[in-house]
Amino acid sequence: MIARIIAGLLLAAAIAIVARAARSLTTSGAIAATVVGTAAVAAGWSWGALLIAYFVSSSALSRVGRDAKLAHTQSVIEKTGARDAVQVLANGGVFALAALVGIVHHDTIWLAAGAGALAASAGDTWGTELGTLYGGTPRSLLTLRPVPPGTSGGVSVVGTVSSILGAGFVAALALALGWGARPSAFALAGGVTGAFADSLTGALFQARRHCDVCGIETERMTHDCGAATRHARGIAWLDNDGINLLATLGGAIVAAGLTRVVAA
Repeated sequence: MIARIIAGLLLAAAIAIVARAARSLTTSGAIAATVVGTAAVAAGWSWGALLIAYFVSSSALSRVGRDAKLAHTQSVIEKTGARDAVQVLANGGVFALAALVGIVHHDTIWLAAGAGALAASAGDTWGTELGTLYGGTPRSLLTLRPVPPGTSGGVSVVGTVSSILGAGFVAALALALGWGARPSAFALAGGVTGAFADSLTGALFQARRHCDVCGIETERMTHDCGAATRHARGIAWLDNDGINLLATLGGAIVAAGLTRVVAA
């Protein structure tokens, strides 16, 4: 165990340093990624492999058409660059927690919970990255009216299909890594549910701000024009990172719940 933890720390740190150099992570993001990666490997090499595959695929997708996506979303999204510590923990923290609990309690419920959390994050990431690039103008999940790309709660056919594929990617990897058919299937269910919950809770509760100069709704505290924005609706302190954390938690709960129900 000690040897694996040390090896995990060195591996996670090395990957984080490379990601920092490639500007996929900020310095704080690299530190947080090292912590999450070490926790994953401490639970087992398969946990580490699942996390690495998720991270590599997500980072690769974020680079595809980056300039085009930025042009569409930079006036709306608060964070558009390398991922910081808050973003890393919002997307991988629940997975890391499941890994740590799984070290103490050897139960398939923690495999399902961890994979479900990561599948939800992958679903959200794939849906956002590919939907923004190829999905055209999204529509609000609540009103079905067109909304600017990058708007939380905005969905498209391409984005929705990509979310399912992202969750399926993690679930398929979990199955290939020997986590079992049921935990993997439940992870898929949790991932799809979590990604959908991300869009729904984003549309209902995420803080929205308004630029009175440009007349545009945004997540940004200061808009492109340099004007300070004001809170318009939603829960003032609930940003996109909070929504992502809730989505991964939801994915974990659904996957773990299905595992418990079937076992009962």
